[in-house]
Amino acid sequence: MIIQYTPRGVCSRAFEIAVGKGVIQSVQVMGGCDGNLKGLSSLLKGMKVEEAIQRMEGIRCGGKPTSCPDQLAQALKKAL
Repeated sequence: MIIQYTPRGVCSRAFEIAVGKGVIQSVQVMGGCDGNLKGLSSLLKGMKVEEAIQRMEGIRCGGKPTSCPDQLAQALKKAL
């Protein structure tokens, strides 16, 4: 399954997440903080969707009510 997601309230413009059998296969982020998001994408590869959601949901960026990790969690909820 390929999840295409447009995040809201963050610098990133789009996410493309490949999920197979409940496991994240790859994450591509367009826009945002390049190095941080490449690192996050690398850490998520091979992780179960449920675990990734649990770890990232609710993370805030500065004074914003959301963050790129939180938005990735929202996108991953589509895989459940």
